[in-house]
Amino acid sequence: MKVRPTANLEMGMIATTRKPLIGCTTYRKASGESPPIDVLGLMPSYLEAVVAAGGIPVMIPLGLSDEDLRTAIQQMDGILLPGGGDIEPSIYQGQGHPTVAGIDADRDRVEITVARTAVHQQKPLLAICRGLQVLNVALGGSLWEDVELLMPQAMHHEHVHSHPRNYLAHNVTIEPDSLLAKQLGMTETAVNSLHHQGIRRLANDLRATAVAPDDLIEAVEVINHPFALGVQWHPENLIHSAPHMLGLFRGLVEAAAAQPVISYR
Repeated sequence: MKVRPTANLEMGMIATTRKPLIGCTTYRKASGESPPIDVLGLMPSYLEAVVAAGGIPVMIPLGLSDEDLRTAIQQMDGILLPGGGDIEPSIYQGQGHPTVAGIDADRDRVEITVARTAVHQQKPLLAICRGLQVLNVALGGSLWEDVELLMPQAMHHEHVHSHPRNYLAHNVTIEPDSLLAKQLGMTETAVNSLHHQGIRRLANDLRATAVAPDDLIEAVEVINHPFALGVQWHPENLIHSAPHMLGLFRGLVEAAAAQPVISYR
């Protein structure tokens, strides 16, 4: 296994070699029990993709204070922001469309804090679907509250209820010099599409690196960051049917492996 970099070690510190820890934010869901019980968790496909790429997923619960979140992120080697419900529109000066659903104020707070902290700490970051939108909003961008109903000439993007999660709905065109093109090894690929919102105004610190046929932004990367990538589709559902998608998770884990790891005697 590759030895992790440990430059400028102080007395009492030793270098360690281990798989990178990837902090994954979670969501709240009521169980099917009677009465229902609130459960914090994450779809297994995200965790399986991180493991397949060589990392160790660590779930970050909701409810932590901002200070505790920053401490937790400091201990992680990389961060994954997963998909989920919509973001509260008032956070990005939205109007509040009737189709907005699945809002969780605490999840919004937690993930925006995680996104900003990861960018500030230069932590490797992979943001998926909602995660892409969180990253954009956290850095000052805005969203289409319903792409198909509000964005001019928009195509249908929400196939979550009509097709399997690995259904390839459309192609995306990728910037050749982007981190995304490097990780996938191509400048065009078919993707699944399970969302009804999308990036409207791109945050100043982000670069758009892929678009759908209707020009909706499908991927971004953070400018002047070693590895901070967001995609609008769900690559975790495609790693078996489209194995090149595992390259996104491998990129995250490899960037995380380059983070210094220090332990104390």
